[in-house]
Amino acid sequence: MAKESMKAREVKRAKLIQKYAAKREELKANGDYIGLQKLPKNSMPIRLHNRCKLTGRSKGYMRQFGISRINFREMASQGLIPGVKKASW
Repeated sequence: MAKESMKAREVKRAKLIQKYAAKREELKANGDYIGLQKLPKNSMPIRLHNRCKLTGRSKGYMRQFGISRINFREMASQGLIPGVKKASW
């Protein structure tokens, strides 16, 4: 489980990214790179991490399902994910 503070930090970053998205596109279109540097660092989309929707784990994230590999494995073995068969885990 990720710490609550780490999850809160990710939420804050996501809000900043949405807040400055239009301004960032406008500055990029105009070629104003000095203006881009003056924006907050956390408003860059690259700084946002993918996290598991269930546990908040950042490593082993499976983008197609939105969960970590550990949760995927548990859910697949319980039959909660349709179309996934247990092979030789």
